[in-house]
Amino acid sequence: MSFEEWIRRARERGASDLHAEAGGPLFVRVRGTLHPLGETSSAVDLQRAGEELLGADGWTAFLSRGSADVSVELAGTRCRINLFRTIRGIALAVRLLSPSIKDLRSCNLHPDLRRLIVPTTGLVVISGPTGSGKSTTLAALIEEVNATQARNIVTLESPLEYVHANRRSFIRQREIPTHSPSFEQAITDALRENPDVLVISEMRIPEVMRLTLSAAETGHLVLTTMHSATCAEALTRICMSFPAEIQGSIRAQVADCLVGVLCQRLDFLPRRGLRVPRCELLLGTTSAKGTIRAGTFSHLANVIQSGGEDGMWSFDRYARWIEQRTDWASAASTSSIENQPSAVPTGEDVDLAELTELVDRLEKRGA
Repeated sequence: MSFEEWIRRARERGASDLHAEAGGPLFVRVRGTLHPLGETSSAVDLQRAGEELLGADGWTAFLSRGSADVSVELAGTRCRINLFRTIRGIALAVRLLSPSIKDLRSCNLHPDLRRLIVPTTGLVVISGPTGSGKSTTLAALIEEVNATQARNIVTLESPLEYVHANRRSFIRQREIPTHSPSFEQAITDALRENPDVLVISEMRIPEVMRLTLSAAETGHLVLTTMHSATCAEALTRICMSFPAEIQGSIRAQVADCLVGVLCQRLDFLPRRGLRVPRCELLLGTTSAKGTIRAGTFSHLANVIQSGGEDGMWSFDRYARWIEQRTDWASAASTSSIENQPSAVPTGEDVDLAELTELVDRLEKRGA
């Protein structure tokens, strides 16, 4: 079975991820849980797939480095792929991205999050653990800007995931290292490209963090992501990444430019058959900025709890909103159905979201 066939079958199962390792079984992640796909990946299959994905130069670099990232479209699905070497040989982890770019509503996010893209300057951080949908939320915010505002947007990504089409905004997307050798160089270049909105796919190292903060201070709205479990942890990680002697000035810099921090997790709603984001939102209010300057990050949870009137959301308050909401956007209603199988699904492959919607319609008819 070809690599494209693996992707097609994973998509049919409703998977968010595909995992393969030389000589081992294929696994897919469906609603957060791993399931075997019923196939075995050979070393020859994975080497062939790697060479095709990376090309000659990329394959040589992979053999030297031991890992590589690439983003491609296969079997009608946009995929973010990480190839790496293990004790058994070549392995890969594939994230199956949504076939279309969604707005906040289609991502089942609260409409209040639009306030993050209203300012013309400052820093917005999207955080959360691996696999929590940070990239999808970032793409949704970009699309909200694209649909409602005339801005010049420059994105710096590694790898490039969602491809945006110009609507009201003018969007230029650059991939690292395809279009620039490093994030540091790309950020420096971007500041000469007259951006209104600068998107940095992830802050990983102190130098990138420093340049990101500088960009947010110099008249640009900067959107970025990082890994963390809470909003307070995200800001702590930024400030603690620098030497102790300059952490005070970094805290002041963060406080001065902060628009907001959004941290999200994914919760499964059994009745709807959907995984939806559960969020914590910290906004750059006077109270939040004073707490950041003082370095008392453990107090930010209290700032969020008491900041409901200012538009902040705690995880618990957001969970109550999730419980009350009824108009969920299902995967079936927001994605392309051109590649869906026409055969009648087996019990193992039933789409729970579609089944729930059908039950709801029948109940309304009987009422």
